[in-house]
Amino acid sequence: MIGRYSRPKMREIWTEQRKLEIWLQIELLATESLVEQGVVPVKDYRRMKSKASFSIDRCRELERTLNHDVIAFTTNVGENIGAPSSRWLHFGLTSSDIIDTAFAVQMTESADILLNDLVQLRKVISKKALKYQFTPMIGRSHGIHAEPTTFGLKMALMYDEFGRSLDRLKAIRNRIAVGKLSGAVGTSAHLSPKTEAFVCKQLGLKPAPIATQVIQRDIHADFMSCLALIGSSIDRWATEFRHLQRTEVLEAEEFFAKGQKGSSAMPHKRNPITGERLSGLARVLRGNAVAALEDVALWHERDISHSSVERVIFPDSCILLDYMLDKLTQLTKGLIIYEGNMERNMAKSLGMWNSQTILLELIRQGLTREQSYEIVQRNAMETWKAKNSGNESADFKQQLLSDPEVSKHISASKLEQLCDAKFHYRHIKTRFRKVGIK
Repeated sequence: MIGRYSRPKMREIWTEQRKLEIWLQIELLATESLVEQGVVPVKDYRRMKSKASFSIDRCRELERTLNHDVIAFTTNVGENIGAPSSRWLHFGLTSSDIIDTAFAVQMTESADILLNDLVQLRKVISKKALKYQFTPMIGRSHGIHAEPTTFGLKMALMYDEFGRSLDRLKAIRNRIAVGKLSGAVGTSAHLSPKTEAFVCKQLGLKPAPIATQVIQRDIHADFMSCLALIGSSIDRWATEFRHLQRTEVLEAEEFFAKGQKGSSAMPHKRNPITGERLSGLARVLRGNAVAALEDVALWHERDISHSSVERVIFPDSCILLDYMLDKLTQLTKGLIIYEGNMERNMAKSLGMWNSQTILLELIRQGLTREQSYEIVQRNAMETWKAKNSGNESADFKQQLLSDPEVSKHISASKLEQLCDAKFHYRHIKTRFRKVGIK
C-alpha cells in the first residue's frame, strides 16, 4: 500500500529516511546524557552533534558487505563524525535499543494520525445521524424484516462503534509509547538507566520497566490487533452499505460521479466498489495481526525472527488503515439515501413488524405468552398467504381486526394506536444523547 493510494503524512513516517533520522536522534540523545554523566567529553559531543549525518546510499553500500543495517548506519555516521570523537557513538548500546525505541516513535506518530482520522470520521457520521434521525426504515435480523428503526439510529450505532475504536487506540497509543536503552540482554550493565530515562523523555516515551534485548512483542501485537479490529469495524459498515445498495433494497448508495464507469460490459452498472475495497483490505489487516501474534514467541532474550515480519506488516497496516479510514469518511459523507425506497421496503412486510407489539398487548390482557404467540403468528401466516395468493390489499392490521380472538381483547381503536410506527421511535433522542450526538 506504499504506492499511489497511500497518504503522504503516514507514508513519510515509515520511510527509510525517517527511520534513520530517529536512529540518529536517539544516538545523539544518548551521547548527550553521557556528557551530563561525565562519561563523554564535551568537545567530542559538540563535534558529534555538528558532524553527525548519514547517507541512505552509503548505508546500503556498507550493508551489502556488513549484512547488518545498524552497523552500516553507525559506520556511516562515524565516518562523517571522524576520529577520535566517533568512538563515543553507540556507546553501551545494542542494535535493538535503537531499533525498538525508534519503532515506538514511528508507532506513536502513526497512532496520532489514525486518532485524527477517527475523529474526522465520527464528525461525518454524526452529521448523517442527525440529518436522518427520524427517517423510518425497516430493521432486519437474519436479513429478514424485523421491526422499524431509523436510518439515523443506524448511523448513531456506527458513531458509537467508532467511538470504541477511538478509545481503544488512545489506550494502545499509551501502551506502545515505550522505549528501551538497557543493552544486550536488558540488564543496563553498560549504560546507566539515567540514559534510558533521558532519551525516552526527550522522545515522548516511557522507559520499559523491564526488557530483554528487545521490547516484548505482546505490546506490538496489541497495537496490530487494535488496527485489525478497527479494520473489522470498517468492514462491518462497508458490508452494511453494500447490502443497502443491492438493487432489491436500494435504500442507500455510494456516490457515483459524473463520468464514472461501473462495468466494462454493462453500462448501466453502479457498483459499491469502495465498500468492496474496504471489506477486502480489512482482511489484510487481520492477516497482519495474526503475523504480529506469531512474533510474540521469541527465543530466550531475543531472536530476530520478528524483524523481517515487522518491516512489512507495520508500515503496511498503518498506511492501509489511514487510507481505509479516509475512504470510509468519503463514502459516508457522499452516501445517497433513498427515503422513498425505505418507506416502500417497509411496506413490503405488510405491517407485520407490529407482531411483537400485539403479542405483548395480548399478554397484558391476561393471555399466556403461548396463547398470545399462537394468535399473532396465525394471523401473520394468514397475511403472508393472502399476499402470496395475489391479494394486493393484504394487511396484517386488517387481518387482526377480522380475528374474533383478537377483537375480544383489543379494541379497533387500541389496535390502530398500537400499529402506529411512531411507537417505535419514542426513545430515539435518548439513544442519541447516550452516544453523545447532539
